[in-house]
Amino acid sequence: MSRAFVKEGAPEVPVVVPPRAPLPAGVPNYVTPTGLAALRAEKAALERARADLDAEHPDASREREMLTGKLKGLIERIARSQVVDPAEVDREDVRFGATVTLRDADGTERSVRIVGVDEADAEASTVAFTSPIARALTGKRVGDTALLRTPAGDRPLVVLAVRYVP
Repeated sequence: MSRAFVKEGAPEVPVVVPPRAPLPAGVPNYVTPTGLAALRAEKAALERARADLDAEHPDASREREMLTGKLKGLIERIARSQVVDPAEVDREDVRFGATVTLRDADGTERSVRIVGVDEADAEASTVAFTSPIARALTGKRVGDTALLRTPAGDRPLVVLAVRYVP
């Protein structure tokens, strides 16, 4: 066999596993029950994908390394999870799991739900408890004004409603 097209000595590019959503060191991984279920479903899907890869493509080491890396990060995240069930919270102030209706300075009203870092999705109006808006709203009650610090300056947000729903 001709060796003309074989890259001998070329370094193999290491597999880079994309990081999960950031969670500051030492901070518990608060999740809703739905969030924990989603993490477990993701873990099961990755395990199935790795098993399928092992069965169908035993020589696919890079793909296997990627799946193994993703699984490792996910297993660590699940192990650090602390479930907070919004249905069991009886509060009038904003905490993890709250759905907060607020009004911006321009009069625009919107609702956001404070969830775990892996559950956050801007399109679904869910924000991580570590996000600037969640930190600004935490502890506020209906009628309070939170100041959201932005590069353009502080934005006042008036809390109109606080709900805890599963």
